[in-house]
Amino acid sequence: MSSPTTSKLGFFFSDHHRWLLQHIQRRLRNRADAEDTAAETFCQMLAAHVDPDSIEQPRAYLSTIARRLIFDRHRRRQLELAYLERLGNLPEALAPSPEEIALLVEALSAIDRSLAGLPLAVKKAFLYSQLDGFSYVEIGRRLGVSERTVSRYMTQALQQCYLTGMQP
Repeated sequence: MSSPTTSKLGFFFSDHHRWLLQHIQRRLRNRADAEDTAAETFCQMLAAHVDPDSIEQPRAYLSTIARRLIFDRHRRRQLELAYLERLGNLPEALAPSPEEIALLVEALSAIDRSLAGLPLAVKKAFLYSQLDGFSYVEIGRRLGVSERTVSRYMTQALQQCYLTGMQP
């Protein structure tokens, strides 16, 4: 026996899924990615425990969630491509295995999510420090700021990592 909420969600899904899928597919031009994004959109709505009857503009609501997911997907892919490009410059003997690459890409995505919302200079300082091992002096030189400013940037980034539960 289904609950009234489950029935409402089922009707909401059937009323809007086809439209949402077409809407996303026009943006992504890839059916598989569009299907994944549409499913994730509804999953996020479910996770938020939103009553479908409380949504005044369902298509605007769903397209906002989908747009954010598309942006996140694009950002993850850009991050992955940049990382893979950097790996391509390594000597073959130092190149990580496909399993290590997958783990590293996931770790980079987690870092990216943790640093979301911070200014670009703060993110750059953190990545220069953590990934490249640069000193605060070198980071300051690259960013055109003082060592003290780099220290403040690092404090901001580390606080953000702590708040999101990520261990740098």
